[in-house]
Amino acid sequence: MSEARFMTNPHAPSPSRRHVLASGGAIGAGLLLAACGSNGDDGSDGSSSGAHANSRVPSGPWTFKDDRGKTATADKTPQRIVAYVSSAAALHDFGIECVGVFGPTKQKNGKPDIQAGNLDVDKLTSVGNNWGEFNVEKYATLQPDLLVSNMNTPPSLWYIPDDSKDKILDLSPSSIGILTAKTSLRNAIQRYATLAESLGADLKAKQVTDAKARFEKASETLRQAAKGKRGLKLLAVSASSDNLHVGNPQSFTDLRYYQQLGANIGAPGKTDELGFFRAVSWEQADSYEADLILVDRRTGNLQPDELRRSKPTWRNLPAVKAGQVIPWFSEPQYSYAGIAPLIEDLARAIQDARKLV
Repeated sequence: MSEARFMTNPHAPSPSRRHVLASGGAIGAGLLLAACGSNGDDGSDGSSSGAHANSRVPSGPWTFKDDRGKTATADKTPQRIVAYVSSAAALHDFGIECVGVFGPTKQKNGKPDIQAGNLDVDKLTSVGNNWGEFNVEKYATLQPDLLVSNMNTPPSLWYIPDDSKDKILDLSPSSIGILTAKTSLRNAIQRYATLAESLGADLKAKQVTDAKARFEKASETLRQAAKGKRGLKLLAVSASSDNLHVGNPQSFTDLRYYQQLGANIGAPGKTDELGFFRAVSWEQADSYEADLILVDRRTGNLQPDELRRSKPTWRNLPAVKAGQVIPWFSEPQYSYAGIAPLIEDLARAIQDARKLV
């Protein structure tokens, strides 16, 4: 899995430099069994299951074929779900809650990480906030009957460490991988919707249908905004101390979708081995012309204010001088509720931007 780390976060620190688990503190039974987005069950009897909002757990056998081509089966519908934080956020938006998460959930100051989406992070049980820190023992205490994660380089499950993946997968009767890179954004969302439905979600619930309607409206707004600014050049980047990493729109499902709606997002040319980024030195930061720059918002990446202070070549970029820089949520939760606001923000930025290069 080590090479996959560079696929969507090319400058993530190595595990040895990672900080301790953000969840911290004494681990009591109530914390261990607290459901993400819980409905208030304290799980004191050790048998609490994940909350299912707007759902009814189906009776009888359960089966789901994931994007690895593997079919998960169980005598009854899984309820004790542990998921990558973005996966848990997507399931939450469709009405399915989890008993545990892994991946960026809280920042060092205790505030929610952007990848937590609409989850209530104060009620989350995290088994590892940082890369390479998946706590297998804590995971086992959650008694998971299903593990869910994104897939960026199939068949690897995102944020599952190579050195402990066999032990992790053995602790859960079933695991699911959903493809979220180099594929259609609508397909990624639909796959999470289908998984949620199999777990008991009601896809006709008002919160789901309203979110889908908002997504469709936002998509049309972006289409019209892009049509009105055909010459506007966009660029998606991720920034580290040593390099500017230019994102490949064909590898990121959100960027690919924005292109389909007419947004003119620049391609980096030759990319790294996995096809997600091309790293250029800061001396070459002006190699790509852009009127509007999208900057990777994930924790661990340099942000615009920091870049202004530390990188002269960044300060001199036309888009930066004009204030035409917006966040890029490169690892969103794949749900209508999660994506719609991002599309709205991009449409607004395109509408407001002026041609610079």
